Order: sequence, then structure tokens, then C-alpha cells
Amino acid sequence: MNHRSDNRRYPYVKLTPAADFGTLYHGEEDELLITGYRRSLPKTILSAILSIVSLGFLQLVFYWKPIWRLRGTSRRCLLSEATQVLLQNKFFEGFVEDVKTRPLLQPLTSLLPKRAPSHDARLVGSLVHYSISEQSVDIPVATGDAERYQRWRTSSSGDSELEDDRKALIGPPKEQIGEDEHSYRFFEHKKVVYHWHVERATFVPLRGLEEGTLLTQFHEDFKGYSKEDQSLRQEVYGPNEIYIKVKSYFGLFVQEILNPFYIFQVFSLTLWFLEDYYYYAICIIVILQVSMVISLYETKKQSITLRDMVAHSSQVTVLRQSGLTESIDSRQLVPGDVVVIPRKGCMMSCDAALISGNCIVNESMLTGESVPITKTPVPNPPPEEGAPMPCFDPEQHKRHTLFGGTHIIQTRSYGPDLVKAVVIRTGFNTMKGDLVRSILYPKPVGFVFYRDSMKFIGLLFLLAMFGIIYSVVILIHLEACDIDIIYKALDILTIAVPPSLPAAMTVGTIYAQARLKKQGIFCISPLRINVCGKLKLICFDKTGTLTEDGLDLWGVVSLQDQHFLPAIQRPSELSPGHLVTAMATCHSLTIIDGKLSGDPLDLIMFESTNWVLEEPNLENNELDTIAPTVVRPPTGETMYPSGDSRLSPQEIGIVRQFPFASALQRMSVVVRALDADHMDVYAKGSPEMIASLCNKNTIPLDFHDVLGGYTQEGFRVLALAWRSLDPKVSWHHVHKVARRDIESNLTFLGLLVMRNTLKSATSRVIKELQSANIRTVMVTGDNMLTAISVARECRMVQASCKVITVNATAPSSDAPARIRWIPDDRDDSDIFNVRVIKSANSTYQSMPNGDVPQGPDYCFALNGDSFRVLCNHFPELLPKVVQRGTVFARMSPDQKAQLVEELQKLSYCVGMCGDGANDCGALKTAHAGISLSEMEASVASPFTSRVPDISCVPVVIKEGRAALVTSFGVFKFMALYSIIQFVSVVILYWINSNLGDLQFLYVDLVITTTVAILMGHNGAYPRLVKRRPPGSLFSLPIMLSILLQVTLVALFQITAYVSLHYQPWFDYTPHTPEPCSSGSSADDNVFCPENTVVFIMSSFQYIVLAAAFSKGPPYRLPIWRNYLFILDLIFLTIATSLLLLIPARGAFLSDVLQIDITVNRHIQYPLFIVCLVALYSILALTLETFIVDSDILKSCLRRLRCKRRPKNKFKLVEKELLADPTWPPLERCGSPNEGNQTELVDEIT
Repeated sequence: MNHRSDNRRYPYVKLTPAADFGTLYHGEEDELLITGYRRSLPKTILSAILSIVSLGFLQLVFYWKPIWRLRGTSRRCLLSEATQVLLQNKFFEGFVEDVKTRPLLQPLTSLLPKRAPSHDARLVGSLVHYSISEQSVDIPVATGDAERYQRWRTSSSGDSELEDDRKALIGPPKEQIGEDEHSYRFFEHKKVVYHWHVERATFVPLRGLEEGTLLTQFHEDFKGYSKEDQSLRQEVYGPNEIYIKVKSYFGLFVQEILNPFYIFQVFSLTLWFLEDYYYYAICIIVILQVSMVISLYETKKQSITLRDMVAHSSQVTVLRQSGLTESIDSRQLVPGDVVVIPRKGCMMSCDAALISGNCIVNESMLTGESVPITKTPVPNPPPEEGAPMPCFDPEQHKRHTLFGGTHIIQTRSYGPDLVKAVVIRTGFNTMKGDLVRSILYPKPVGFVFYRDSMKFIGLLFLLAMFGIIYSVVILIHLEACDIDIIYKALDILTIAVPPSLPAAMTVGTIYAQARLKKQGIFCISPLRINVCGKLKLICFDKTGTLTEDGLDLWGVVSLQDQHFLPAIQRPSELSPGHLVTAMATCHSLTIIDGKLSGDPLDLIMFESTNWVLEEPNLENNELDTIAPTVVRPPTGETMYPSGDSRLSPQEIGIVRQFPFASALQRMSVVVRALDADHMDVYAKGSPEMIASLCNKNTIPLDFHDVLGGYTQEGFRVLALAWRSLDPKVSWHHVHKVARRDIESNLTFLGLLVMRNTLKSATSRVIKELQSANIRTVMVTGDNMLTAISVARECRMVQASCKVITVNATAPSSDAPARIRWIPDDRDDSDIFNVRVIKSANSTYQSMPNGDVPQGPDYCFALNGDSFRVLCNHFPELLPKVVQRGTVFARMSPDQKAQLVEELQKLSYCVGMCGDGANDCGALKTAHAGISLSEMEASVASPFTSRVPDISCVPVVIKEGRAALVTSFGVFKFMALYSIIQFVSVVILYWINSNLGDLQFLYVDLVITTTVAILMGHNGAYPRLVKRRPPGSLFSLPIMLSILLQVTLVALFQITAYVSLHYQPWFDYTPHTPEPCSSGSSADDNVFCPENTVVFIMSSFQYIVLAAAFSKGPPYRLPIWRNYLFILDLIFLTIATSLLLLIPARGAFLSDVLQIDITVNRHIQYPLFIVCLVALYSILALTLETFIVDSDILKSCLRRLRCKRRPKNKFKLVEKELLADPTWPPLERCGSPNEGNQTELVDEIT
């Protein structure tokens, strides 16, 4: 990374070799550059003087730009001395936060959790050698900063600065460390606290127990805090609450009125009152007051709703250090507290690691799944010699973590033990707090339209500057009064830059949001609606999104002599044995309110056995002390011997449960049958994973053939396995042994074949999207072959398209990383290996062999493991694979989000549609996330559909396109509205005249406001077309449209003005304005023919342009379908025509609307103006309809620009793929058994 690129990434910081800044979350999406500042007395005094001189305007600018205030009143300093910090993210946003200091009774290190040594070493990072003035120091920096420090070595700076920096980098003296340990320096940014770490000499995020805590610590070290210890830690962590402050109406009013939009309005109103535009100013004040009242009410209402939704406080029972329990307020909890979970459940107010007992949890708030989940205690594995002690990870151990905001339905304990959990995170650090922060501080919408709109307003401001110069020159030439010159010059600014433009641009999104709501699609981020109009690629989850949620058990495949038997359709007909027992026990079902609840797949599997699940009371079952759940066949059925002289019903207790984990792709249980002398293990999961855990001798010889046959038919397949534990393994040992020791050396039992049918809307929607040239990609956690089968069934992969499976293997101790390319019409023995030939230009040379699909008619399919290998070892191949990738299987939630980011790097505007279970990360990362879950997890997604199928996707895209086209139309209309008025005023200034008060009122309220509001009322066009609407205001067709329309506006206004002077009845003498030196002003010359002609001509231009810019097909319904808009245009046309054609015999038109009666006394001239308006209408409408939107113009513009390279990266990659006949890079090789197989050499590793 070079100096220039870093400055571009962080524009407010000039990189120098100093310890006045650092990096937080290095290499992550949330990376922040932190720079230290402290108050500078000279700068503060200078700012105060300038504020007084500017009458407080400088302070207003500082309010809008806090970074300017920081740089105008403070100087950069060492982070250890900073009283303020500047934080900058990768979105070019800057934030200023105050550094606070709080005294502590104990050293800070004694109040923070103890970290594992390996974790501390990882945080400190690598040591970089940094030379300063012939001396050298070792600087601890975050891994990855070495390049930055190496660059600093060549930087130039003063000797004194370098000496100060050297001292700072070496670190503070020990006595200073001792003093700082009893002071708590911190700042808060987006509800996250960052505290000063003395040893590392930087600010670090305040963490609980979620990082660097050994698993053994939860069971051995945390026995509860005393009241005193808890109070001391509250000084550091603060109250355990997710508190959203709701501002008072006065506070909201001050915040609103200080907005630049309102400041500009106040400036304009003041100017209009000074110019005696009372009627117009009063109407604007009324409108502003109404809009402000509505805005303040809605803002406060939303804040209260969000506060009430996330606020939670309750009484919790904590374990004290003395061993006693105490009931306290949940806001007093701190990390390290031990809470007792009540037997009947509760609502969690923090994140906690379960250390004893089981909990049945509803996590719908986080995952969108209302299916109860069983949480088990954090494992406590025995130490292994030479192996590092495992640390707690909330993501890896989420099946042992109780998350804040989730509902504990009920608990289960073994015997008299309490169900206990150790608090790991509180407040906004919890997972619920993270979701709330994502709502409060959403990711910026990097949409070019919004950036261009601000740039265009800047251009209008430059136009206003030219107008001001023109008006000053003209008015001085006319000997106008000084005050009149000032008023008129400033008036040009309010005309050229319309203050209502930002509000008008939201009209399209407001209508689209309302239409989406009627169709059952809710949007919490209206700005994303416009972004949906540019979507080019949609990622779909499979299960619950493309296919039905529920699964049907199609059959069970058992074994005999290491071969699969034919599938049995009714599992209840299976003979008793381990396969049936596995189906009856290997699940996480529970009874809630007398009803069996759990994962739908588990429910179908268990119910097919006709067994009974019981959760007995402590008093009436001998298994209760060791097993909370018991399963047995129906009464009177299978009998098992229980001794020599009696029979007892088979009764199996589930001793321990290892929950399903996406990363592990399996779950398992440890069970014990009644009166058995040993325990058994049953496992269930993906066939590939289960097979890898089984004894090779027990895997059927036809495993791959049978599995491939079922998955290619679109079935979802699970495998079952079993093992018997040694009788010496006790109940206590089972609860301490590591999961990997339990799930090993298994015996393969058979397959469960589940049918997952497509939803009715899936194929139709996929076809509609593909017809519109919108790519569709499947991202699922399911089996690869099943995913490919579903992709073919829904026509995501066409019948003529060949699928190449990309199988990438990570390097091992004796083999490098390599990639296999497996066409779908071959078996696994046909393996093609890639050879990477590293040269100066990093080209790939290969020789195709066999019937390998060439050209565009192929796509890639890969799983999560291969995707990870590509990212780590073949990043240069990743863009090509992602560009042609259609099926991504066995993808973890993080990998789904990473894939969305890779697609975005290719310049795709990406949408993501999922059911909200494991898709939250991808939904938040995508430009537009659409959740099919109505649960509270939908807060992570901008859109939530009440209809649980993908039919919502084209609806959102259509409405997005309609809203985007409306925003362009309204923007162009508002821009031309200001330019039309600008031209009118400039013409009238030439004769020292101006538009009248009620003329402004007629134009701004009667015409412009109604048109801008009703223009967006057009609905979305019912069909998706291939071409997307433009996304940039500065595209050549848009700019050409605006420039040509401006030319027509000026030309026809000047023509109307000049034509007046050629009329035989026009008398110059009565209407010549008096010199300004005699006291006359422009407002005194409103009643003149020139004013009337320019006003009427401009009024017609507003109406014509409103019709011209209101586009219809192919993105919106035809204009005539917008009945209110058509009626408004008709009314405005009739009203304006009456002003022109009907002679004014009363005082109404002449006195109130300020129309000069001379113009319409002679019918010939009004008819000439009508003809002029008709000609203008024809030209303006023809320009927009047949020229600007024509393919011929766009083709000519492309030729003029000599556009040879596409601007989108995905088009460049696709062009490379089409031009390269050897891609994918396949090479002839022998059989793997012949020993001459060419391997892929990963030179990076």
C-alpha cells in the first residue's frame, strides 16, 4: 500500500512517523483509523474571534462539520495525551469523540478479565524494527501494519518530533503506568466503549469474556462476585442495558432547525420578508411548520418504538462469592457474574455461557427461526499435552451460549443442580446490542445517484454565483439602490438552488414504500429502494427460500454386507435395531406446553418411528437423575430383557447432547438404555462428514454411487452412525469428554432420504429474472449435488449448461494446494488438475482434454471448503470462478457474506434473499437484503416479505426501478424548475423588473409542489426488462437531456420576450422603468407586459417539463395511468391558459395575480404565445421521448467516447473468459494411480 492510497482511504490524515494515531479492527470491515487531538489555545482564540466576526456562522459550520471544529480548535498529539479522537472508516466518514477519564479504586487490569497467554500474544501482534536517529526500538503493532511502518522509515520529520515519537513508541515509564492503572481513560463511539491500554499504548475495545477466556475458566474460576467486586466492575462496564435516548421535542426541534436545509429556508424567508414577499413567505412558513411537526412526531414515535422494543429490565438471581444466591436488577450485571436460570425460563438480558444444565431457547429475535433450540453447557475438556488450551468463541460455541433478547422457554438440570450461566457480555456489546447498533448506525448506501445529486446542487450553486455577478452588474448599470442590489443578488441564490430539492427527491421512494407495504413487503431503509433499481445479481438461499421449509421423509436406506438395500418408504416397518434407535434419539426435540417442538427435520424423522418422547418429573422415573429426556416405543411393543425373570419396556435416556453446528455439519447424542451396562453414541449429519468419522470398513462400497444418485435427483440426504462406549465410561466422564473423542470410530448405519420440493413461485421467478438479464446464484448450506439438482430443476442452471465442480484442496505437509475441475457428465475418476505457470504477467497455460465445456455455456459449482481454499491460496482465480459460479454449497454464514462481498468487488449490485436463519450476515452485506422471515431478525434486512417465497424479489426490483426513474424525473424537474425561474428573473432584471409575490406563490406552490408530489404516483411497470435504468446523474444522456432542455427554456423565454417588442400595439413609453435613483425598485415594475409574458411562458414550461420528465414504460406505468397527475396537469394548463386568453375586466387578475391587461387585449398575440407554447411542447416532449431515450443516441455517444473497455469489472472478467478458449485451465494427466499426475503448486504457501 502506498502513501497516496492511504491518504485516499483516510482523507483527513497525513501519515507521519508519529504515535498520534493507530488502527482499530485492523483488516476487518469495521476498521477505524484513530488519531489523537488536544485543545490548542491559539487556534481556540482565533476560532472565537472568527465566530464573533461571522456573527456565529462559523459555529454553525462547525456544528455541521465536527471535523472542521476539531482541526480548527485542536492540534494533533500523542494518543496518550489526547482529549479528543478522530475516527475514520473505510466509507470516508469521520467522527469526533471526547476522551473521558474516571478514577478507579482498583487497578484497571484487576477489573478486566484475564486473557489466555496465546490470546494476548495475538493481540500484541508482531514486532517491527523501526530506526530513529541511529537508534532502534521494537514497536509492537497489529499484524499487517509492518508495511505502513516500513514506509514511515523514509518519511521526513523534525528531529524534535522524532525524539518525542521515539519516547512515545518505547512506552511510558513504569511509575506512569502505575498512576494510569487507577484511572480509566475511555471514549464511546456508536455505543461501543474503547479504553486506554497502558501496556499497548493505544485504545482498545472494551471486551467481556467473549475473547481469550479458556473453557476451563468458566467451570473453575467463576464462582460469583461479591457486591463490592460487582460495583467496581460496573464503574468500567456501566449498566447492563440497551438504552436508546429519546430526545425531547425541543431537542428534536433544535436539531431539525439547525439542519442546512432549514437554515437555507430561514435565510430565504428572511430575504423574502425584507423584499415584502409576505404572502409567499407566510405560505412557506405554514408549510414548513406542518412538515416539521409531522417530522418531529414521526421521529419521536420511531425512537420510542425502537426504545420500547429493545428495552428490557428484570430481576435476576446471581450467585455470590459466598455460595449464596441474591436477586438483583439485571442492569447491575457485569461480565463474570454467575446467573441462575429459573426452571420456568426467562428473557435473557445479557449474553451468557451456560455452565450447568440444559436450556430450551427461542432465538427468533436473532435468527428468525421460531424453532426451539437446546443449549448445553460449555465443554470442559481435559488438558492435552502439547496442545493449546481451547478458548471460548461465541460463534463457535453458540450452542452453549444464551444470547440477550432470546427467550428461555424452560430449563433442565441433573438432580438438584442449578442451571447456571456466566455473563460474558452486557449492554450494547451483546449480540442483540449489535443488531440494535446496526439499526441506529446503518452501513452507508454507496449509491452514485445520491453522490451525484449533491454534486449537481454544487453546479447549481456555481450557476447562482454567475447569476449574482450578472444581477449586480445590471442593477449597478441601472443605478439601483445598494440595498436593492444586495436583495436581488441574494434572491438569485434562493432561486437557482431550490431548498425543497432534497425533500422532493424522496417522493418516489415514499410512494414505492407504500406500494410495497400493500403487497406484504416492509422496508425499514427507504434509501435502499432506489438501490434495488440497479440490482444485477440475486443470491438465493435454498432451503426455505427456493424450496419448501418442510421436508418429507421419502425413505430410509439400511445396510447389508457393506451394500445399501433398497429404500424403505415406511420407517415404522424397520426391524428394531441401531438404525431405528438413532432415528428416535439423535435429535433436539422437546415438549413445550404438551406439544412436541423442535427442528422440522427432527420432527419428521422422530414421528416416522412412532416412538414416544417423555420428559419425566423428578419423582417418578429412575432415569431422571442422569437423563432429562426419555424415548420409548409405543406401549406394549418392543420388549427388552431386564434381568433373568422379567421383561420391561425398552426405555432409552439421552444422557448428553452435542447440538448441530453448521461448521461441523453434524449432531450427536450419548444415550443409555434402561439396565444397560454401557452407553451408546448416535450421530446424524451430512453423509460426507459422517463417513469421514466412521470406520472405513463399515462404509458401504457403493456409498458414492448411491449418494450421488439420490442427490442428483434432488433429495436431501442425511447419514446415521453409531458406536458403543466402553462400560468404564461413567456419566460424569461423558459430560467432560471432548466432542471429537465421542464422535470418532463410528459405525455407519444408513441414510435418511428427504424430499425437499420447490416452492410454486420459484421457477417462474427465476425465469423472470433471467429474462431480465439478472444473474441468479444459489448460496446454501446443503449438499453440493442436491443444490445442483435444485438449480437445474428451477432452471437456475439451464439444461444445456454444463456444471463444472471446482474442488480445491488445501495444502498439507506433503502436498501443495491444488484444484480439480470435474465436469458433471463425468465421474470422479476423471480429474483434471490445474498447473499454474508463474510468469511476469501471471498467465495460465493449459491444454484441454476430453469433452470439456468451452465458451459461455458452462458454470461452476463449489462448496465452502473449496471457496475458502480459493480465497486463501488462489485469489487471482477467484474473480473468474465467482463470475461463472452459480451454485455455492456447504457455505457457512460467514462465507455467504464473504461471497456477497466478492461479487460486489466485481461491480455487481447484489441482492440477497434468505429466510433469515443463517443469512443475516449476507442480508446486511448485500446492497439489498430481502428476508422471508417475519421474526424480529428482519431488522438486519432492509426488506421483509410477509409472503414466504421469492415472488417478492421481482416486485422489489420493479418498485426500485420505478422509484429510481421517479427520483431522476423529480430531480430533473426540480433542477429545470430552478433554471426556468432563474432565466425568468435574469430576463426581468434586464429591465429592472421581477416576478411578483403571488406569481412566485403560483409557480412554487400551485404548480411545482403539486407536480413534484404527484409525479411519483405512477406504479411500477409489470414486466422486467433487460436494460436497467441509469444510476448516475452525470451520464451523457442525462446531462444531454438537461442541457438541451435548458437551451430550449432560455430560447423560448427570450423569443416570447423579444416578440413582445415587435407588436404594433406595444408602447415603450408607459412601461419604461424609472431610474432607481428616483426611488424605484424592481418590485415597483412588476405590472408590465414583459413580466406577464415571461411569467406565463415560464408557467407553461413547468407544466410541459413535468409531463416530459414523467417517464412511463419500461420502468413505470404509462403516464395516463397516473390519474391524479393527469388531472393536475389539465387543471394547471387550463388555469394558465385563462391567465393568457381571457381579458381581465376585473381587479382580480390585475391586482392579485399581478397580470398586465395589455397583453391579452389583442387576441392575436395570446394566440401567438399559444402557438409558441405548442411548438415548445412538441420539441421538449420529442427530445425526451425519441432522442434522449433512443438507442440510436446511446450508440452514437458510445462511438464518440470510443468506449472500448466496460467500466464494470464483471464485464471485463466475462470478456476475458469468452476470449480465452482454454478456460477453465484443464490439463491432460494420467490416472492418479499412475503417479504422473500434475499437481497445482501454490507458490504463495
